[in-house]
Amino acid sequence: MGTNGSTVLEPLRQGLPPIDPGAVSTSASCALPPRYEAVRGARKFTSATLDRWELSERFDDVALVVSELVTNALRHAVPGEGCPEDGQNPPVRLHLMRWSSRLVCAVRDPSQESPEARRGEEDFAAESGRGLFLVDSFSDSWGWHPLAGTLRGKVVWALFRIGPE
Repeated sequence: MGTNGSTVLEPLRQGLPPIDPGAVSTSASCALPPRYEAVRGARKFTSATLDRWELSERFDDVALVVSELVTNALRHAVPGEGCPEDGQNPPVRLHLMRWSSRLVCAVRDPSQESPEARRGEEDFAAESGRGLFLVDSFSDSWGWHPLAGTLRGKVVWALFRIGPE
């Protein structure tokens, strides 16, 4: 993940039992193109990564959350036509990080606008607008924060407990 790993992880350290750096198993990351087909690629990347980490039994919940986070980034955070698509600073990037007892999915995008969950009185039967409700329902916690340093934008993350604390 490079030098921004601590930026992505900082909010996860707040209000939770400490994450022991020695308990970090591994992480994986992939750049996603600014097209809706990227959601399928994110799901495939998640499946392969969870298989490698022997966590394939968590695929359904994690893939649903990854799909929602990537879709939200593409729909609400990626500029329209002319969005740069270069390997150095892709508009959307998916990070999966694993500890002995936690799995974190984090999606970075170029917008600094806060994600907004649908309010309770709104129509939950609507075709769109339920993404963050699903993220909240299928993960153990989620949040977001603006990026610091040279990267602009934000990271929206979801945490899954995968083992004993």
